Amino acid sequence: MSKVRVGIIGCGGIANGKHMPSLAKVKEVEMVAFCDIIRERAEEAKTKFGTEQASVYENYRDLLADASIDIVHVCTPNDSHAEISIAALEAGKHVMCEKPMAKTAADARRMLEAAKRTGKKLSIGYQNRFRADSRYLKEACANGELGEIYFAKAHAIRRRAVPTWGVFLDEDKQGGGPLIDIGTHALDLALWMMDNYKPKAVLGRAYHKLSQRENAANAWGPWDPKQFTVEDSAFAMITMENGASIVLESSWALNSLEVDEAKVTLCGTEAGADMKKGLRINGEQNSRLYVKEIELNSGGVAFYEGQSEDPAELEARTWIDAVINDKELIVKPEQALVVSEILEAIYESSRTGKAVYFD
Repeated sequence: MSKVRVGIIGCGGIANGKHMPSLAKVKEVEMVAFCDIIRERAEEAKTKFGTEQASVYENYRDLLADASIDIVHVCTPNDSHAEISIAALEAGKHVMCEKPMAKTAADARRMLEAAKRTGKKLSIGYQNRFRADSRYLKEACANGELGEIYFAKAHAIRRRAVPTWGVFLDEDKQGGGPLIDIGTHALDLALWMMDNYKPKAVLGRAYHKLSQRENAANAWGPWDPKQFTVEDSAFAMITMENGASIVLESSWALNSLEVDEAKVTLCGTEAGADMKKGLRINGEQNSRLYVKEIELNSGGVAFYEGQSEDPAELEARTWIDAVINDKELIVKPEQALVVSEILEAIYESSRTGKAVYFD
């Protein structure tokens, strides 16, 4: 397979901001079908990114009926990720689904089962793994430079950056707010760096402290409190089966100057690392403490020497390469499922006021 035919389901913000521009730079890709419940968006996507003969649909099942399509990118609200992804897998398509994997852990499990049943590839859009600092730190962790990583912090803090467009504020469509939107990226990075996907217990709390304010200062303009049905911040302590601990912090609106998004701090027996001021590794050598600042602006990239360093483009190239050459996925659905299970446990813990234990 030298060329792959790709269909896009959902032609809104994430498709235009990430998926379609990145796929357009992969020479092996032809975008041949576009679907959106608002037909004009699909037409615009075809004009900008599609082949001359590309098809436009309002119903995703009509797109899936095209047997010539090899890959589908699912770029819809969270509540439809599972339905569309499973249908695409069963239609014989490989699927890249935007994060989070699904609105619920049960739906995420159904997606994984469908991928196994059909033998098609399923990956989730955690593009922060493809940043230069993430790739370097992952290699350091895998090589044992940090030793046993027993404590981590997953950072996803915005001071005032509530997304006021689309369905971001709709709990029914999205399943949550900053925790499931940006906290999911930070948690994915922490679990991936630690290579630890066996949670034991979660204690968490979601807050609605600032969401009901009128005319609040916000990067994207004031929100409508009546529409703000998701949390404005959420925090959790996660313990793993091997005794490791993870602190997860997420917010769209918080009175804090400690702002970091999709970053991790790691503490191991041999060294520690953080992404807060560039990438730094700290430890002890020859009875002296050291801090090593990592220069990330030179050299090639981990997966495609000489190609763009843009994380979204690298994600797209790596994904397409995995399909064409039947390579192992960088973001595996089994890993994304654990992220969804932990996020759901945090919401449950907040609702009940009790810790949630995993079997």
